[in-house]
Amino acid sequence: MNRTPADRPEHPRATERFNEDQATYTVRGSDAPDLEAGVAAIRNVLKTLPARPGVYRMQDAKGDVLYVGKARALKQRVTNYTQVARLSKRLQRMVAQTRSMTVVTTRTEAEALLLEAQLIKRFRPPYNVLLRDDKSFPFILLREDHQFPRVQKHRGARRIKGQYYGPFASAGSVTRTLNALQKLFLLRSCSDSFFQNRSRPCLLYQIRRCSAPCVQRIEPAAYGELVEDAKNFLTGKSTNVQARLSKLMAEAAEKHDYELAAVYRDRLRALTYIQGSQTVHAEGLGDADIFALACKAGQMCIQAFFIRGGQNWGHRAFFPAHTSDVPEADVLASFLVQFYEDMPPPKRILVDRDLPEPELIAEALSERAERKVLIERPQRGDRRKLMEQATRNAEEALERRMAESTTQGKLLRELADTFELPDVPKRIEVYDNSHIMGTNATGAMIVAGPEGFRKNSYRKFNIKSGITPGDDFGMMKEVLERRFARLEKEDPDRQSGEWPDLLLIDGGRGQLNAVMEIMEDAGVHDVPVVGVAKGPDRNAGREVFHLPNGREVTFPPNNALLFYLQRLRDEAHRFAIGTHRAKRAKSLTTSTLDEVPGIGPNRKRALLMHFGTARAVKGAALEDLERAPGISKGTARQLYDYFHPNG
Repeated sequence: MNRTPADRPEHPRATERFNEDQATYTVRGSDAPDLEAGVAAIRNVLKTLPARPGVYRMQDAKGDVLYVGKARALKQRVTNYTQVARLSKRLQRMVAQTRSMTVVTTRTEAEALLLEAQLIKRFRPPYNVLLRDDKSFPFILLREDHQFPRVQKHRGARRIKGQYYGPFASAGSVTRTLNALQKLFLLRSCSDSFFQNRSRPCLLYQIRRCSAPCVQRIEPAAYGELVEDAKNFLTGKSTNVQARLSKLMAEAAEKHDYELAAVYRDRLRALTYIQGSQTVHAEGLGDADIFALACKAGQMCIQAFFIRGGQNWGHRAFFPAHTSDVPEADVLASFLVQFYEDMPPPKRILVDRDLPEPELIAEALSERAERKVLIERPQRGDRRKLMEQATRNAEEALERRMAESTTQGKLLRELADTFELPDVPKRIEVYDNSHIMGTNATGAMIVAGPEGFRKNSYRKFNIKSGITPGDDFGMMKEVLERRFARLEKEDPDRQSGEWPDLLLIDGGRGQLNAVMEIMEDAGVHDVPVVGVAKGPDRNAGREVFHLPNGREVTFPPNNALLFYLQRLRDEAHRFAIGTHRAKRAKSLTTSTLDEVPGIGPNRKRALLMHFGTARAVKGAALEDLERAPGISKGTARQLYDYFHPNG
């Protein structure tokens, strides 16, 4: 028996929750590749298992996690895996691969359920239902760390002081709501540094999207009223906002201030439009998430609607993985616990079917939210109509997905035949570079497969070596060397599915030959590479595809496979350009003084105020540096020596 504290959950709150009164056991069995060996390994674990709540991990001979499960009583639950005849074919395959188990005991079954979701997201086991789209959701953040609070879009950890409203289904939903907030409440959206350096109102003030607190066009108390209105709007109390705007418009009209009355009128119109487009007609629904599952031909889709304060904040379709031979209700239950691993659950969750152990799931989510969470299956009324709408959306999304998969599969088979690939590619990597005369050089990799673009696998590369300006070959060499060096280090046996089945390179024969040499030097001989060269006059539709054996492929102008390859190339180009622009924009706000040790923001500001530019500081004599305000002789000498190492 080995205790392995490193296996405890990494989430800070979860660690605090689970680090008392829990134990971890790891027991290994034989490496023989058969069902009997798997059962023997499990029976070996049973000798030490307590009848307590906890989580168990099944692992193969290499130690890779096959499955994560939770149990109210570990000993009874794990015993079921030794009764092979009662297991499904899927679970029999899992048991046959099992060679060791790791067990973590917890105080309650609800804690075990939460820990199970953490470990599934961490290890992504092949026999668990997986939430495939785990990209973080956007929120609206109304900051509270400034006299004039800023409203902005936010993703990631919620560490900034302020009120968070969400989740929103997409960035587009957030953008539309932010636009509405600007029209209705005239709150600032600019950064603090931009705010502090304004001497006159910006364009947003001119088009009535901001109240210009940066130049004192509004008093703090009046701005605070706008902030309260925005909070009421975001929490579903838009009728209060409407009444207040109507009163202000009437008062302005009575004073014959028709210009101000027109401003309030326009804000009322915007509010009425937003109410009509966002309101969901479900009396008393408040904050709720709605989930409906559709299943067809072994594939599943879960449609989620996000309702906050009676307003529709968007919807999204999810396609969970590893659902074969898993009951639909179990898929939805597993999905919910994983979904709320990083997401604050609302007060009410509506589902379209009865879940296994709904009280346990509600208890676990209530513990995570630190308040009561209800899970309900609506039977009648407006909520039932909403659920039917979600079900229709799930069915339609699944049908679109299956139609796209069929078309995509046909295209990938045709691609494999055309480029003489050994099999239909499951992972296509497309590379592109972007720079301006060699400056701010970046490389980009996008990934596509049978399910479409895999945006969570995209990678960007900051070119580190000192390349000659415009040396695209040198840039591509560095990108590929770094990419495959990492693959060789992290997955030398090619078991993770991260190795590409095809590389598409933006370039002609010369670029392709250079890439082949790079791959040869890296010891990678079996990854097909195709170069995509622009056609005559750089016309889209006349591209030439170069293969390593010297063959060139062209397509008729309206060929479906050509359109698919163009989409891949254009997506890589879009991602590379976006990465380059972000790097270039960042470089515009930095200076050579940022790299000098001991020169912080205050000294940097003093130097720039005294000399005017960083270039002038670099060329200044030692005596001039010593005369700069706030710069000691020691700092001046350090600064001078940094820019004049030989002098």
